[in-house]
Amino acid sequence: MKQINMAILGAGNIARQMAVAVNGLQSQVRAYAVASRSLEKAEAFAREWHFQKAYGSYEELAADPEVDLVYIATPHAMHYDNARLCVEQGKAVLVEKAFTANAAQARELIRLAEEKKVFLTEAIWTRYMPGRQIVESLLAQGVIGEPISLEAEFSVPLSHKQRMYDPALAGGALLDLGMYCLTFASMYFGDEIAEVTSRAEKLDTGVDAMDDIYYTYVDGKKAHLRTSMITGPVNRGEIKGTQGRIEVDTLNNFTAIRVYDNAGNLLQEPEIPAQINGYEYEVLACVRAMEAENLECEEMPHSETIEIMEQMDRLRREWGVAYPFEVE
Repeated sequence: MKQINMAILGAGNIARQMAVAVNGLQSQVRAYAVASRSLEKAEAFAREWHFQKAYGSYEELAADPEVDLVYIATPHAMHYDNARLCVEQGKAVLVEKAFTANAAQARELIRLAEEKKVFLTEAIWTRYMPGRQIVESLLAQGVIGEPISLEAEFSVPLSHKQRMYDPALAGGALLDLGMYCLTFASMYFGDEIAEVTSRAEKLDTGVDAMDDIYYTYVDGKKAHLRTSMITGPVNRGEIKGTQGRIEVDTLNNFTAIRVYDNAGNLLQEPEIPAQINGYEYEVLACVRAMEAENLECEEMPHSETIEIMEQMDRLRREWGVAYPFEVE
């Protein structure tokens, strides 16, 4: 496995999280470059996180021939433009979730990457982690019998984050928090949804603040998904079966998995492997895929990215939530 030069586009909080992981993967990944709209900010980030180069524009980063993989760490509304810039320069790209602001942008970005034969994937970290496979394995073993229903809630007060209120930045609970609930349901119950009932409470800026979503699947299974950016914190999932249930703490990065029988007896609590901070799994998946000359990660194929974006589009249409850049 050769060492790849990794770059981070954006220098905010989530970029710092990725920098922690990159610094811990030095045998496989080199902390190569960072870009910000402010050169001073990029230089400060590069010093703190030991990146070799700092750029004061995204265009300079995308044009650097030494960059192998770019992580897009800007707000949702900018993902499409920022990722497109990198894809057009032939750079492999890992885009923070939500992949784009809507499915139309996602389809166009993926079309362009496939046309140019450039690697592109979504950094929804939950899909790459060992915890995902542990729960899949438990379900496959039939430890809770036949799965019947699923619940997931991710609610965190984010009133201190101004971007969450701003429709121009694709703010609201769904793309930031609710996406993890949709992902949890998708990973374990699939995407063959027969019926959707949902409601959202909106803020006066027009973004969704609290969402309540009910899915009924073609095979009869049911899911109840809740998210809020004004209440909480609650961050958990549960899958109920005919012979018991699986509980998961922390939907986005599983911290505990417990299996109970129908009488409420704890049957097992599988160990979750130690991690740097969880971001390393998506980076290593990118390295593996790039070495195999794949254009997507098997953990998060393009079709699944589009599916989840379409689910979020449908929900927003139902709630009357649109971003200004979507309105003709």
